[in-house]
Amino acid sequence: MVNDPIADMLTRIRNSLMAGHESLAMPVSRMKLAIAKILQEEGFITGFEVVKGKPQRMIKITLRRLDKNLPVITGLKRVSRPGLRVYVGRQEIPRVYGGLGVAIISTSQGVMTGKDAWRRKLGGELLCYVW
Repeated sequence: MVNDPIADMLTRIRNSLMAGHESLAMPVSRMKLAIAKILQEEGFITGFEVVKGKPQRMIKITLRRLDKNLPVITGLKRVSRPGLRVYVGRQEIPRVYGGLGVAIISTSQGVMTGKDAWRRKLGGELLCYVW
């Protein structure tokens, strides 16, 4: 049993990038699907799909690389965690690597990037940074 599924997702992505894999699979949830959709929209991954498995459905994420050895994602960091939740208001939404990275925020209107939350004048739980 995993206590923090989002941290598990980020760790699996990080490990797959370090090992040079083209894709990875993990158990699916709505939050993981929302994060994968944001990563695809921002150009960090090539795509994702939900695969029906025998015990449970899985999400298969295809990683994006600039060339054979250089992945697009250079870093992932989990900010809010089950033991210490981190909430931010509209004015406190951070810029990741001067705008080159993305802050992923869970708001009352769904999971979105920090830039989208700022435009919609929303705050929420700061889930993670991707750069």
